[in-house]
Amino acid sequence: MGIFAKKQLNQLIAEASESEKGLKKTLSAGALVSLGIGAIIGAGLFSLTGMAAADNAGPAVVFSFILAAVGCGFAGLCYAEFASMIPVAGSAYTYSYATMGELIAWIIGWDLVLEYALGAATVAVSWSQYVNKFLHSVGIDLPQYLLHGPWDEVNGVAMNGIINLPAIIIVCLLSLLLIRGTKESALLNNILVILKVVVVLVFICIGWSFINPANHEPFIPVNAGEEMVKSGTMSFWSFFTSESFGSYGISGILRGAGVVFFAFIGFDAVSTAAQEAKNPQKGMPIGIIGSLVVCTILYVLFAYVLTGLENYINFKGNASPVTTAFAHTGYTFLNSFLTMAIIAGYTSVMLVMLMGQSRVFYSMSVDGLLPKMFSDLHKKNRTPYKTNLIFMVFVSLFAGFVPVADLGHMVSIGTLFAFALVCIGVIVMRKTNPDAVRGFRTPFVPVLPILGVLVCVVLMLGLPKESWERLAIWLGLGLIIYFAYSKKNSKIGNK
Repeated sequence: MGIFAKKQLNQLIAEASESEKGLKKTLSAGALVSLGIGAIIGAGLFSLTGMAAADNAGPAVVFSFILAAVGCGFAGLCYAEFASMIPVAGSAYTYSYATMGELIAWIIGWDLVLEYALGAATVAVSWSQYVNKFLHSVGIDLPQYLLHGPWDEVNGVAMNGIINLPAIIIVCLLSLLLIRGTKESALLNNILVILKVVVVLVFICIGWSFINPANHEPFIPVNAGEEMVKSGTMSFWSFFTSESFGSYGISGILRGAGVVFFAFIGFDAVSTAAQEAKNPQKGMPIGIIGSLVVCTILYVLFAYVLTGLENYINFKGNASPVTTAFAHTGYTFLNSFLTMAIIAGYTSVMLVMLMGQSRVFYSMSVDGLLPKMFSDLHKKNRTPYKTNLIFMVFVSLFAGFVPVADLGHMVSIGTLFAFALVCIGVIVMRKTNPDAVRGFRTPFVPVLPILGVLVCVVLMLGLPKESWERLAIWLGLGLIIYFAYSKKNSKIGNK
């Protein structure tokens, strides 16, 4: 059948049925919403909001969040249709296999490593900085060379680090927990979600009355390049390729949206757990859309309060902008509580992302595109423990040695690419399988999915060119592996 072989719907649904060899069905609709919130609220909110405000959008980072949410909303509706129709582990990889064939599915599966594995590494780096801040508040100071990788810089100053040891430790602990079982992991996630939602609400409610209107002036900082384009002294292309693009103004909102898009990554991780949902036709749409709506409201309010409490310029190079801004409220005695809750929030994000990555590789291995060890299940816990162990090492290395900014951009562009293909997949599936049973139907097809693709592409264009170069290199490596191993061992392609 070749590189464009597709998996049939009846085959996918058969794979989703529970058996002694399958993944356990333990997740309710409420657990899926919690899973989504657990993955979404984390590093993107607590760290990248300040970064995007300082470097890109200023107080208008609020608009960046709205723009990113619109793109996620389009993709989320498409994900919900697929998840209700194809309740199988694997997320966008599985959906692409059913709609666009094996090669595209492989590209998506490989691309999801950028989203989940490197996403977990990014969060682990931020988690480490907040842990250090908390330990400092109780009189414990870890040496700087154990808190930063060798290439870490803050405001252009090298940190002379050796390894980010706390980041490595937390990745290892969570990976071992995932091997223990999905139900146990979901219970911990629910507890952590409650903690971090509380801290977000406390920050918004207390901080609102301490907002300094002067910090919101101007709400959209001026971009000198945009002004030159308006006056006709610079061409748009020259501006687009210059360093001025993305530094405040409208282009800053656009680039800021690409940066904070990382803050929304996670709702799609719900779809990787479809095979473990008790009632996927009902629970998956609720989990995906419900978690996205809740988090969008919280994000916009949070960003408005954050930039109102502290001038956005002061967030440049600041790894913990939340505690910096909250100091203006006078409730400094709550700083330790805030830091602990943020740490809990980061922990749940890493937990869900590490779980999502293992489920994608589990599905790819079942299809023969990866070695069998990636789909070997633990005899007692029925979790893909070998995949968990492999990614424990892989993610730990990135978390321990690679700067967080580089990781964040790679994650954002990889995720946007996956979202665009899922939107295209809905259109294709409506044409090829119009009568298939759908627990949820994406409205206004094909208009809404097309808008989803356009928003994702625009956000990708707003990211630095280095992100595109790294994506190309990563996908090139993936294609080499596909043609060298996966194509020869594919169960579907070689029928």
